[in-house]
Amino acid sequence: MTTNNCKTCSAKYDITPEDEKFYAKLDLPSPTLCPICRNKRRMAWRNDRSFYIRKSDKSDEQFISIYPEKTPFPVWKPAEWYAEDWDPRDYGQDYDFNKPFFEQWNELLQKVPRLGIDIVHCENSEYCNYCGDDKNCYLDIAGEANEDCYFNLFTKYSRDCADNTFVYKSDLCYESLHCHTCHNVRYSMHMEGCADCAFCFDCKSCQNCLFSYNLRHKKYYIFNEEHTKEEYEKKLKELNLGSYSNTQISLQIWEDKVINKAIHRDQYNVQTEECSGNNIKNSKNCRETYNATNCWDSNFLYDVLDTKDCYDLNYSLYKPEVAAELISTLNMRYSACNMASHYCHNTFYCDMVNNSDYLFGCISINRGHYCILNKQYTEEEYKELFPKIVTHMRQTGEWGEFFPAKYSPPGYNETIAQEYFPLTEEQAKKEGFNWKPKDKTPPKPQTYKIPNNIKDVPKEITKEILACETCGKNFRLIEQELKFYRRQEIPVPHTCPDCRHEARHRLRNPRILNQHKCGKCSAPITTTYHKELPNIYCEKCYLESVY
Repeated sequence: MTTNNCKTCSAKYDITPEDEKFYAKLDLPSPTLCPICRNKRRMAWRNDRSFYIRKSDKSDEQFISIYPEKTPFPVWKPAEWYAEDWDPRDYGQDYDFNKPFFEQWNELLQKVPRLGIDIVHCENSEYCNYCGDDKNCYLDIAGEANEDCYFNLFTKYSRDCADNTFVYKSDLCYESLHCHTCHNVRYSMHMEGCADCAFCFDCKSCQNCLFSYNLRHKKYYIFNEEHTKEEYEKKLKELNLGSYSNTQISLQIWEDKVINKAIHRDQYNVQTEECSGNNIKNSKNCRETYNATNCWDSNFLYDVLDTKDCYDLNYSLYKPEVAAELISTLNMRYSACNMASHYCHNTFYCDMVNNSDYLFGCISINRGHYCILNKQYTEEEYKELFPKIVTHMRQTGEWGEFFPAKYSPPGYNETIAQEYFPLTEEQAKKEGFNWKPKDKTPPKPQTYKIPNNIKDVPKEITKEILACETCGKNFRLIEQELKFYRRQEIPVPHTCPDCRHEARHRLRNPRILNQHKCGKCSAPITTTYHKELPNIYCEKCYLESVY
Protein backbone atom coordinates (compact mmCIF):
# COMPACT_ATOMS: atom_id res chain seq x y z
CA MET A 1 0.00 0.00 0.00
CA THR A 2 1.19 3.50 -0.89
CA THR A 3 0.23 6.62 1.06
CA ASN A 4 0.11 9.89 -0.88
CA ASN A 5 -0.54 13.51 0.00
CA CYS A 6 -3.35 15.22 -1.92
CA LYS A 7 -1.88 17.95 -4.10
CA THR A 8 -4.92 20.15 -3.38
CA CYS A 9 -5.63 19.78 0.35
CA SER A 10 -2.49 17.87 1.49
CA ALA A 11 -4.62 15.17 3.15
CA LYS A 12 -3.13 11.68 3.24
CA TYR A 13 -4.84 8.95 1.24
CA ASP A 14 -3.97 5.36 0.44
CA ILE A 15 -3.50 3.59 -2.88
CA THR A 16 -3.95 -0.16 -2.38
CA PRO A 17 -2.60 -2.93 -4.62
CA GLU A 18 -6.22 -3.50 -5.67
CA ASP A 19 -6.40 0.14 -6.75
CA GLU A 20 -3.22 -0.19 -8.80
CA LYS A 21 -4.62 -3.23 -10.62
CA PHE A 22 -7.76 -1.30 -11.50
CA TYR A 23 -5.93 1.76 -12.85
CA ALA A 24 -3.74 -0.53 -14.95
CA LYS A 25 -6.84 -1.80 -16.78
CA LEU A 26 -7.39 1.71 -18.15
CA ASP A 27 -3.70 2.58 -18.39
CA LEU A 28 -4.25 5.35 -15.84
CA PRO A 29 -1.76 6.56 -13.22
CA SER A 30 -2.70 6.61 -9.54
CA PRO A 31 -4.72 9.71 -8.67
CA THR A 32 -2.92 12.79 -7.36
CA LEU A 33 -5.96 14.01 -5.38
CA CYS A 34 -7.65 12.45 -2.37
CA PRO A 35 -11.14 10.96 -2.95
CA ILE A 36 -12.89 14.05 -1.53
CA CYS A 37 -11.04 16.50 -3.78
CA ARG A 38 -11.59 14.26 -6.80
CA ASN A 39 -15.30 14.20 -6.04
CA LYS A 40 -15.46 17.95 -5.53
CA ARG A 41 -13.70 18.56 -8.87
CA ARG A 42 -16.21 16.41 -10.76
CA MET A 43 -19.20 17.90 -8.97
CA ALA A 44 -18.07 21.40 -9.93
CA TRP A 45 -19.13 20.55 -13.50
CA ARG A 46 -22.76 19.68 -12.73
CA ASN A 47 -25.45 22.34 -12.39
CA ASP A 48 -28.66 20.73 -11.16
CA ARG A 49 -30.86 23.60 -10.09
CA SER A 50 -29.84 26.96 -11.58
CA PHE A 51 -32.21 27.69 -14.47
CA TYR A 52 -32.38 30.56 -16.95
CA ILE A 53 -34.94 31.67 -19.51
CA ARG A 54 -32.99 32.32 -22.69
CA LYS A 55 -33.15 32.05 -26.46
CA SER A 56 -31.67 29.20 -28.44
CA ASP A 57 -28.60 30.25 -30.41
CA LYS A 58 -29.90 28.18 -33.33
CA SER A 59 -33.55 29.15 -33.64
CA ASP A 60 -33.95 32.20 -31.39
CA GLU A 61 -36.79 30.33 -29.69
CA GLN A 62 -37.12 30.87 -25.94
CA PHE A 63 -36.63 27.93 -23.57
CA ILE A 64 -35.47 26.93 -20.09
CA SER A 65 -31.73 26.30 -19.90
CA ILE A 66 -28.99 25.74 -17.33
CA TYR A 67 -26.90 28.30 -19.23
CA PRO A 68 -27.65 32.04 -19.14
CA GLU A 69 -27.72 34.33 -22.15
CA LYS A 70 -24.43 35.50 -23.65
CA THR A 71 -22.42 32.39 -22.92
CA PRO A 72 -19.22 32.14 -24.99
CA PHE A 73 -20.47 28.90 -26.61
CA PRO A 74 -23.68 28.18 -28.57
CA VAL A 75 -26.59 26.75 -26.57
CA TRP A 76 -29.42 24.92 -28.31
CA LYS A 77 -32.82 23.54 -27.35
CA PRO A 78 -32.87 19.75 -26.84
CA ALA A 79 -34.88 19.06 -30.02
CA GLU A 80 -32.37 21.09 -32.05
CA TRP A 81 -29.33 19.54 -30.43
CA TYR A 82 -30.59 15.98 -30.96
CA ALA A 83 -31.61 16.67 -34.59
CA GLU A 84 -29.53 15.14 -37.37
CA ASP A 85 -29.29 18.28 -39.51
CA TRP A 86 -25.86 19.19 -38.12
CA ASP A 87 -22.55 17.42 -37.56
CA PRO A 88 -20.38 18.18 -34.50
CA ARG A 89 -17.40 16.94 -36.49
CA ASP A 90 -17.58 20.14 -38.52
CA TYR A 91 -15.97 21.79 -35.47
CA GLY A 92 -13.08 19.33 -35.38
CA GLN A 93 -9.53 20.52 -34.83
CA ASP A 94 -6.06 19.00 -35.04
CA TYR A 95 -4.26 17.94 -31.89
CA ASP A 96 -1.37 20.31 -31.12
CA PHE A 97 1.52 18.61 -29.31
CA ASN A 98 2.96 22.03 -28.45
CA LYS A 99 0.02 22.90 -26.17
CA PRO A 100 -1.51 21.22 -23.09
CA PHE A 101 -4.52 19.08 -23.92
CA PHE A 102 -6.93 20.86 -21.57
CA GLU A 103 -6.27 24.20 -23.31
CA GLN A 104 -7.10 22.63 -26.66
CA TRP A 105 -10.21 20.97 -25.28
CA ASN A 106 -11.39 24.28 -23.83
CA GLU A 107 -11.01 25.88 -27.26
CA LEU A 108 -13.32 23.19 -28.64
CA LEU A 109 -15.73 23.74 -25.73
CA GLN A 110 -16.21 27.36 -26.78
CA LYS A 111 -17.22 26.39 -30.35
CA VAL A 112 -19.42 23.31 -30.23
CA PRO A 113 -23.18 23.78 -29.57
CA ARG A 114 -24.21 22.55 -26.13
CA LEU A 115 -27.40 20.87 -24.99
CA GLY A 116 -29.28 23.62 -23.16
CA ILE A 117 -30.95 21.32 -20.66
CA ASP A 118 -30.73 17.56 -20.21
CA ILE A 119 -34.22 16.11 -20.62
CA VAL A 120 -35.00 13.09 -22.82
CA HIS A 121 -38.40 11.70 -23.81
CA CYS A 122 -40.18 14.01 -21.39
CA GLU A 123 -43.70 15.34 -21.83
CA ASN A 124 -44.81 18.69 -20.42
CA SER A 125 -41.72 18.73 -18.20
CA GLU A 126 -39.56 21.52 -19.62
CA TYR A 127 -38.59 22.91 -16.21
CA CYS A 128 -36.65 19.77 -15.22
CA ASN A 129 -33.03 18.65 -15.54
CA TYR A 130 -31.21 15.32 -15.99
CA CYS A 131 -34.58 13.63 -16.42
CA GLY A 132 -35.89 10.92 -18.72
CA ASP A 133 -39.42 9.73 -19.47
CA ASP A 134 -41.05 12.25 -17.11
CA LYS A 135 -44.60 13.44 -17.65
CA ASN A 136 -46.19 16.59 -16.21
CA CYS A 137 -43.27 17.24 -13.88
CA TYR A 138 -41.84 20.51 -12.61
CA LEU A 139 -38.43 21.13 -11.06
CA ASP A 140 -37.80 17.40 -11.03
CA ILE A 141 -34.04 16.85 -10.82
CA ALA A 142 -32.38 13.56 -11.86
CA GLY A 143 -35.79 11.93 -12.17
CA GLU A 144 -36.86 8.99 -14.26
CA ALA A 145 -40.30 7.83 -15.38
CA ASN A 146 -42.14 10.11 -12.94
CA GLU A 147 -45.59 11.55 -13.49
CA ASP A 148 -47.10 14.62 -11.85
CA CYS A 149 -44.06 15.10 -9.61
CA TYR A 150 -42.68 18.42 -8.37
CA PHE A 151 -39.55 19.69 -6.60
CA ASN A 152 -37.93 16.27 -6.21
CA LEU A 153 -34.34 15.08 -6.34
CA PHE A 154 -33.39 11.60 -7.57
CA THR A 155 -36.98 10.39 -7.44
CA LYS A 156 -37.79 7.58 -9.87
CA TYR A 157 -40.80 5.59 -11.08
CA SER A 158 -43.14 7.62 -8.88
CA ARG A 159 -46.40 9.53 -9.20
CA ASP A 160 -47.95 12.51 -7.46
CA CYS A 161 -44.95 13.23 -5.25
CA ALA A 162 -43.58 16.60 -4.17
CA ASP A 163 -40.53 17.85 -2.28
CA ASN A 164 -38.76 14.53 -1.81
CA THR A 165 -35.16 13.33 -1.99
CA PHE A 166 -34.27 9.78 -3.08
CA VAL A 167 -37.78 8.36 -3.32
CA TYR A 168 -38.45 5.34 -5.53
CA LYS A 169 -41.57 3.58 -6.84
CA SER A 170 -43.86 5.61 -4.60
CA ASP A 171 -46.91 7.83 -4.81
CA LEU A 172 -48.46 10.69 -2.85
CA CYS A 173 -45.27 11.24 -0.85
CA TYR A 174 -44.27 14.64 0.49
CA GLU A 175 -41.18 16.04 2.19
CA SER A 176 -39.58 12.63 2.67
CA LEU A 177 -36.12 11.15 2.18
CA HIS A 178 -34.87 7.70 1.24
CA CYS A 179 -38.23 6.00 0.75
CA HIS A 180 -39.00 2.92 -1.34
CA THR A 181 -42.41 1.64 -2.48
CA CYS A 182 -44.35 3.96 -0.18
CA HIS A 183 -47.83 5.44 -0.40
CA ASN A 184 -48.94 8.69 1.22
CA VAL A 185 -45.86 9.08 3.41
CA ARG A 186 -44.96 12.60 4.51
CA TYR A 187 -42.25 14.17 6.66
CA SER A 188 -40.45 10.85 7.04
CA MET A 189 -37.07 9.25 6.39
CA HIS A 190 -35.75 5.75 5.64
CA MET A 191 -39.13 4.19 4.95
CA GLU A 192 -39.84 1.05 2.94
CA GLY A 193 -43.17 -0.49 1.97
CA CYS A 194 -45.11 1.94 4.21
CA ALA A 195 -48.46 3.64 3.74
CA ASP A 196 -50.29 6.53 5.39
CA CYS A 197 -47.48 7.44 7.76
CA ALA A 198 -46.20 10.82 8.91
CA PHE A 199 -43.24 12.02 10.97
CA CYS A 200 -41.66 8.57 11.04
CA PHE A 201 -38.10 7.27 10.81
CA ASP A 202 -36.72 3.91 9.71
CA CYS A 203 -39.94 1.93 9.40
CA LYS A 204 -40.74 -1.03 7.17
CA SER A 205 -44.10 -2.43 6.10
CA CYS A 206 -45.99 -0.11 8.43
CA GLN A 207 -49.36 1.59 8.02
CA ASN A 208 -51.05 4.47 9.77
CA CYS A 209 -48.18 5.43 12.05
CA LEU A 210 -47.29 8.81 13.57
CA PHE A 211 -44.11 10.03 15.27
CA SER A 212 -42.67 6.51 15.30
CA TYR A 213 -39.31 4.93 14.59
CA ASN A 214 -37.60 1.56 14.05
CA LEU A 215 -40.93 -0.21 13.56
CA ARG A 216 -41.54 -3.34 11.48
CA HIS A 217 -44.96 -4.55 10.29
CA LYS A 218 -46.92 -2.26 12.62
CA LYS A 219 -50.23 -0.48 12.28
CA TYR A 220 -51.83 2.40 14.19
CA TYR A 221 -48.76 3.33 16.23
CA ILE A 222 -48.16 6.75 17.78
CA PHE A 223 -44.80 7.48 19.43
CA ASN A 224 -44.03 3.76 19.10
CA GLU A 225 -47.10 2.74 21.09
CA GLU A 226 -49.99 0.76 19.65
CA HIS A 227 -53.42 2.42 19.47
CA THR A 228 -56.84 1.53 18.20
CA LYS A 229 -57.94 2.77 14.82
CA GLU A 230 -60.31 5.22 16.52
CA GLU A 231 -57.58 6.60 18.79
CA TYR A 232 -55.23 7.01 15.84
CA GLU A 233 -57.79 8.85 13.73
CA LYS A 234 -58.64 11.12 16.65
CA LYS A 235 -54.95 12.02 17.10
CA LEU A 236 -54.53 12.66 13.40
CA LYS A 237 -57.53 14.98 13.45
CA GLU A 238 -56.15 16.82 16.49
CA LEU A 239 -52.85 17.43 14.70
CA ASN A 240 -54.72 19.30 11.95
CA LEU A 241 -51.84 18.97 9.48
CA GLY A 242 -53.57 21.23 6.99
CA SER A 243 -52.47 24.06 9.28
CA TYR A 244 -49.05 25.53 8.64
CA SER A 245 -48.44 26.48 12.28
CA ASN A 246 -49.50 23.04 13.53
CA THR A 247 -47.30 21.32 10.97
CA GLN A 248 -44.28 23.36 12.07
CA ILE A 249 -44.85 22.21 15.66
CA SER A 250 -45.11 18.59 14.51
CA LEU A 251 -41.89 18.92 12.48
CA GLN A 252 -40.05 20.11 15.57
CA ILE A 253 -41.38 17.16 17.54
CA TRP A 254 -40.26 14.85 14.73
CA GLU A 255 -36.70 16.14 14.82
CA ASP A 256 -36.45 16.35 18.62
CA LYS A 257 -38.35 13.27 19.78
CA VAL A 258 -38.29 10.91 16.80
CA ILE A 259 -35.06 11.30 14.83
CA ASN A 260 -32.98 12.01 17.92
CA LYS A 261 -34.50 9.13 19.94
CA ALA A 262 -34.44 6.55 17.15
CA ILE A 263 -31.79 3.87 16.94
CA HIS A 264 -29.51 4.70 14.04
CA ARG A 265 -27.52 1.99 12.34
CA ASP A 266 -23.90 2.83 11.68
CA GLN A 267 -24.37 2.44 7.93
CA TYR A 268 -27.77 2.12 6.22
CA ASN A 269 -26.68 -0.74 4.00
CA VAL A 270 -28.90 -3.67 3.00
CA GLN A 271 -27.76 -7.02 1.57
CA THR A 272 -24.17 -5.91 1.19
CA GLU A 273 -20.87 -7.67 1.67
CA GLU A 274 -17.55 -5.95 2.30
CA CYS A 275 -18.97 -2.47 1.66
CA SER A 276 -18.37 0.85 3.39
CA GLY A 277 -20.34 4.05 2.99
CA ASN A 278 -24.07 4.65 3.35
CA ASN A 279 -27.37 3.80 1.65
CA ILE A 280 -25.94 0.86 -0.28
CA LYS A 281 -28.11 -2.03 -1.49
CA ASN A 282 -27.38 -5.43 -3.03
CA SER A 283 -23.68 -4.72 -3.49
CA LYS A 284 -20.37 -6.38 -2.83
CA ASN A 285 -16.82 -5.15 -2.30
CA CYS A 286 -17.47 -1.42 -2.58
CA ARG A 287 -15.41 1.09 -0.60
CA GLU A 288 -16.54 4.63 0.32
CA THR A 289 -19.76 4.36 -1.63
CA TYR A 290 -22.96 6.37 -1.13
CA ASN A 291 -26.48 5.82 -2.44
CA ALA A 292 -25.63 2.89 -4.68
CA THR A 293 -27.50 -0.26 -5.73
CA ASN A 294 -26.30 -3.44 -7.44
CA CYS A 295 -22.62 -2.46 -7.49
CA TRP A 296 -19.66 -4.84 -7.49
CA ASP A 297 -15.93 -4.39 -6.98
CA SER A 298 -16.18 -0.61 -7.17
CA ASN A 299 -14.96 2.29 -5.03
CA PHE A 300 -15.74 5.97 -4.49
CA LEU A 301 -19.26 5.87 -5.91
CA TYR A 302 -21.89 8.57 -5.44
CA ASP A 303 -25.50 8.05 -6.62
CA VAL A 304 -24.90 5.16 -9.01
CA LEU A 305 -26.52 1.91 -10.14
CA ASP A 306 -25.28 -1.42 -11.47
CA THR A 307 -21.55 -0.73 -11.60
CA LYS A 308 -18.91 -3.37 -12.08
CA ASP A 309 -15.23 -2.63 -11.55
CA CYS A 310 -15.50 1.18 -11.44
CA TYR A 311 -13.88 4.03 -9.49
CA ASP A 312 -14.90 7.64 -8.89
CA LEU A 313 -18.38 7.84 -10.41
CA ASN A 314 -21.19 10.34 -9.82
CA TYR A 315 -24.72 9.92 -11.16
CA SER A 316 -23.67 7.06 -13.41
CA LEU A 317 -26.22 4.36 -14.16
CA TYR A 318 -27.12 1.45 -16.44
CA LYS A 319 -24.19 -0.91 -15.97
CA PRO A 320 -21.00 1.12 -16.24
CA GLU A 321 -18.06 -1.26 -16.34
CA VAL A 322 -14.30 -0.74 -15.98
CA ALA A 323 -14.71 3.03 -15.87
CA ALA A 324 -13.25 5.89 -13.82
CA GLU A 325 -13.87 9.58 -13.20
CA LEU A 326 -17.35 9.87 -14.70
CA ILE A 327 -20.24 12.18 -13.91
CA SER A 328 -23.80 12.20 -15.29
CA THR A 329 -23.34 9.16 -17.54
CA LEU A 330 -25.16 6.01 -18.63
CA ASN A 331 -23.67 2.65 -19.61
CA MET A 332 -20.06 3.72 -20.07
CA ARG A 333 -17.55 0.89 -20.47
CA TYR A 334 -13.76 0.88 -20.56
CA SER A 335 -13.79 4.66 -20.38
CA ALA A 336 -12.48 7.45 -18.17
CA CYS A 337 -12.87 11.18 -17.58
CA ASN A 338 -16.23 11.72 -19.27
CA MET A 339 -19.25 13.91 -18.56
CA ALA A 340 -22.92 13.65 -19.56
CA SER A 341 -22.16 10.84 -22.03
CA HIS A 342 -24.21 7.73 -22.66
CA TYR A 343 -23.86 4.25 -24.13
CA CYS A 344 -20.20 4.49 -25.10
CA HIS A 345 -17.06 2.44 -24.71
CA ASN A 346 -13.40 3.25 -25.11
CA THR A 347 -14.01 6.98 -24.77
CA PHE A 348 -11.75 9.33 -22.87
CA TYR A 349 -12.09 13.02 -21.97
CA CYS A 350 -15.44 13.47 -23.71
CA ASP A 351 -18.50 15.56 -22.94
CA MET A 352 -22.07 14.93 -24.12
CA VAL A 353 -21.17 12.11 -26.51
CA ASN A 354 -23.63 9.28 -27.10
CA ASN A 355 -23.72 5.83 -28.70
CA SER A 356 -20.06 6.04 -29.67
CA ASP A 357 -16.73 4.32 -29.26
CA TYR A 358 -13.05 5.16 -29.62
CA LEU A 359 -13.44 8.89 -29.05
CA PHE A 360 -10.97 11.19 -27.37
CA GLY A 361 -11.53 14.80 -26.30
CA CYS A 362 -14.82 15.08 -28.17
CA ILE A 363 -17.97 17.11 -27.50
CA SER A 364 -21.58 16.51 -28.61
CA ILE A 365 -20.90 13.62 -31.00
CA ASN A 366 -23.57 10.95 -31.50
CA ARG A 367 -22.87 7.58 -33.11
CA GLY A 368 -19.24 8.47 -33.71
CA HIS A 369 -16.15 6.34 -34.08
CA TYR A 370 -12.42 7.15 -34.10
CA CYS A 371 -12.61 10.91 -33.49
CA ILE A 372 -10.12 13.14 -31.66
CA LEU A 373 -11.14 16.70 -30.70
CA ASN A 374 -14.19 16.16 -32.94
CA LYS A 375 -12.01 15.47 -35.99
CA GLN A 376 -12.70 12.25 -37.88
CA TYR A 377 -9.89 9.72 -38.36
CA THR A 378 -9.66 6.24 -39.82
CA GLU A 379 -9.32 3.35 -37.38
CA GLU A 380 -5.65 3.02 -38.24
CA GLU A 381 -4.97 6.74 -37.86
CA TYR A 382 -6.78 6.86 -34.50
CA LYS A 383 -4.91 3.88 -33.07
CA GLU A 384 -1.61 5.41 -34.14
CA LEU A 385 -2.34 8.91 -32.80
CA PHE A 386 -4.07 8.07 -29.51
CA PRO A 387 -1.00 6.52 -27.77
CA LYS A 388 1.07 9.55 -28.77
CA ILE A 389 -1.49 11.83 -27.14
CA VAL A 390 -1.43 9.74 -23.96
CA THR A 391 2.36 10.04 -23.86
CA HIS A 392 2.10 13.80 -24.37
CA MET A 393 -0.47 14.11 -21.57
CA ARG A 394 1.72 12.09 -19.23
CA GLN A 395 4.50 14.58 -19.88
CA THR A 396 2.21 17.54 -19.15
CA GLY A 397 0.76 15.82 -16.06
CA GLU A 398 -2.76 15.79 -17.50
CA TRP A 399 -3.35 12.09 -18.19
CA GLY A 400 -5.64 10.65 -15.53
CA GLU A 401 -6.71 14.06 -14.22
CA PHE A 402 -10.35 15.11 -14.62
CA PHE A 403 -11.21 18.34 -16.44
CA PRO A 404 -9.95 21.41 -14.53
CA ALA A 405 -12.80 23.16 -12.73
CA LYS A 406 -11.65 26.55 -14.05
CA TYR A 407 -13.15 25.61 -17.42
CA SER A 408 -16.54 24.64 -15.98
CA PRO A 409 -19.34 26.89 -17.37
CA PRO A 410 -21.33 27.23 -14.11
CA GLY A 411 -19.96 28.88 -11.01
CA TYR A 412 -19.06 26.62 -8.11
CA ASN A 413 -22.00 28.05 -6.16
CA GLU A 414 -24.37 26.91 -8.94
CA THR A 415 -23.23 23.30 -8.82
CA ILE A 416 -23.84 20.29 -6.61
CA ALA A 417 -20.30 20.71 -5.28
CA GLN A 418 -21.57 23.63 -3.21
CA GLU A 419 -24.25 21.39 -1.66
CA TYR A 420 -21.83 18.72 -0.48
CA PHE A 421 -18.70 20.83 0.01
CA PRO A 422 -19.86 24.42 0.69
CA LEU A 423 -17.30 27.19 0.17
CA THR A 424 -17.32 30.95 0.41
CA GLU A 425 -16.55 32.94 -2.71
CA GLU A 426 -13.05 33.63 -1.42
CA GLN A 427 -12.41 29.96 -0.64
CA ALA A 428 -13.74 28.81 -4.00
CA LYS A 429 -11.57 31.21 -5.99
CA LYS A 430 -8.53 30.31 -3.92
CA GLU A 431 -9.06 26.65 -4.84
CA GLY A 432 -9.38 27.53 -8.54
CA PHE A 433 -13.17 27.32 -8.93
CA ASN A 434 -15.38 29.79 -10.78
CA TRP A 435 -18.03 31.78 -8.92
CA LYS A 436 -21.37 33.15 -10.08
CA PRO A 437 -21.91 36.72 -8.78
CA LYS A 438 -25.03 37.11 -6.69
CA ASP A 439 -28.00 38.68 -8.43
CA LYS A 440 -28.26 42.17 -6.95
CA THR A 441 -31.83 42.71 -8.12
CA PRO A 442 -33.88 43.18 -4.94
CA PRO A 443 -36.79 40.76 -4.49
CA LYS A 444 -40.30 42.07 -5.01
CA PRO A 445 -42.57 42.48 -1.98
CA GLN A 446 -44.90 39.59 -1.31
CA THR A 447 -48.32 40.44 -2.75
CA TYR A 448 -50.41 38.07 -0.67
CA LYS A 449 -50.44 36.78 2.90
CA ILE A 450 -50.64 33.00 2.85
CA PRO A 451 -53.58 31.70 4.93
CA ASN A 452 -52.57 29.38 7.75
CA ASN A 453 -54.80 26.51 6.61
CA ILE A 454 -54.82 25.01 3.13
CA LYS A 455 -58.65 25.01 3.25
CA ASP A 456 -58.56 28.81 3.17
CA VAL A 457 -56.16 29.16 0.23
CA PRO A 458 -57.90 30.39 -2.96
CA LYS A 459 -56.82 29.27 -6.43
CA GLU A 460 -55.87 32.90 -7.20
CA ILE A 461 -52.76 32.44 -5.05
CA THR A 462 -51.02 31.00 -8.13
CA LYS A 463 -51.06 34.51 -9.61
CA GLU A 464 -49.45 36.09 -6.55
CA ILE A 465 -45.78 36.79 -5.82
CA LEU A 466 -44.50 35.09 -2.69
CA ALA A 467 -41.26 35.74 -0.81
CA CYS A 468 -39.22 33.01 0.86
CA GLU A 469 -39.11 33.40 4.65
CA THR A 470 -35.57 31.99 4.68
CA CYS A 471 -33.69 33.66 1.81
CA GLY A 472 -36.14 36.35 0.66
CA LYS A 473 -36.19 35.10 -2.95
CA ASN A 474 -39.46 35.38 -4.82
CA PHE A 475 -41.36 32.27 -5.85
CA ARG A 476 -44.79 31.29 -7.11
CA LEU A 477 -47.09 28.34 -6.72
CA ILE A 478 -48.01 26.41 -9.85
CA GLU A 479 -51.56 25.19 -10.33
CA GLN A 480 -50.64 21.50 -10.16
CA GLU A 481 -48.79 22.09 -6.91
CA LEU A 482 -51.79 23.78 -5.30
CA LYS A 483 -54.04 20.90 -6.38
CA PHE A 484 -51.64 18.47 -4.72
CA TYR A 485 -51.64 20.46 -1.45
CA ARG A 486 -55.42 20.65 -1.41
CA ARG A 487 -55.93 16.96 -2.13
CA GLN A 488 -53.42 15.91 0.51
CA GLU A 489 -54.39 18.65 3.00
CA ILE A 490 -50.86 20.04 3.12
CA PRO A 491 -50.32 23.71 4.00
CA VAL A 492 -48.72 26.00 1.45
CA PRO A 493 -44.95 26.22 2.13
CA HIS A 494 -43.51 29.57 3.20
CA THR A 495 -40.08 28.92 1.72
CA CYS A 496 -38.88 28.65 -1.86
CA PRO A 497 -38.12 25.29 -3.57
CA ASP A 498 -34.35 25.78 -3.19
CA CYS A 499 -34.54 26.38 0.56
CA ARG A 500 -36.86 23.41 1.00
CA HIS A 501 -34.33 21.28 -0.87
CA GLU A 502 -31.51 22.59 1.32
CA ALA A 503 -33.50 21.83 4.49
CA ARG A 504 -33.91 18.21 3.40
CA HIS A 505 -30.24 18.07 2.48
CA ARG A 506 -29.31 19.10 6.03
CA LEU A 507 -31.19 16.07 7.39
CA ARG A 508 -28.86 13.76 5.50
CA ASN A 509 -25.51 12.67 6.85
CA PRO A 510 -22.36 13.99 5.17
CA ARG A 511 -20.64 11.55 2.85
CA ILE A 512 -17.57 11.19 5.00
CA LEU A 513 -16.75 8.17 7.17
CA ASN A 514 -15.91 8.65 10.84
CA GLN A 515 -14.73 6.28 13.55
CA HIS A 516 -16.97 5.95 16.62
CA LYS A 517 -18.15 3.31 19.11
CA CYS A 518 -21.42 1.44 19.13
CA GLY A 519 -23.83 3.06 21.59
CA LYS A 520 -24.81 -0.36 22.97
CA CYS A 521 -21.79 -2.69 22.95
CA SER A 522 -18.98 -0.12 22.49
CA ALA A 523 -17.54 -2.01 19.51
CA PRO A 524 -15.68 0.22 17.03
CA ILE A 525 -17.88 1.33 14.14
CA THR A 526 -17.40 3.29 10.93
CA THR A 527 -20.25 5.67 10.26
CA THR A 528 -21.23 8.82 8.40
CA TYR A 529 -22.49 10.42 11.62
CA HIS A 530 -20.10 13.26 12.35
CA LYS A 531 -20.44 13.08 16.15
CA GLU A 532 -20.70 10.19 18.57
CA LEU A 533 -24.24 9.59 19.80
CA PRO A 534 -25.50 6.96 22.28
CA ASN A 535 -28.10 5.65 19.80
CA ILE A 536 -25.76 4.85 16.88
CA TYR A 537 -25.49 1.06 16.86
CA CYS A 538 -23.31 -1.43 15.04
CA GLU A 539 -25.17 -3.67 12.61
CA LYS A 540 -25.42 -6.56 15.07
CA CYS A 541 -26.88 -4.47 17.89
CA TYR A 542 -29.15 -2.59 15.51
CA LEU A 543 -30.67 -5.79 14.11
CA GLU A 544 -31.09 -7.28 17.59
CA SER A 545 -32.84 -4.12 18.80
CA VAL A 546 -35.12 -3.52 15.84
CA TYR A 547 -36.17 -7.04 14.85
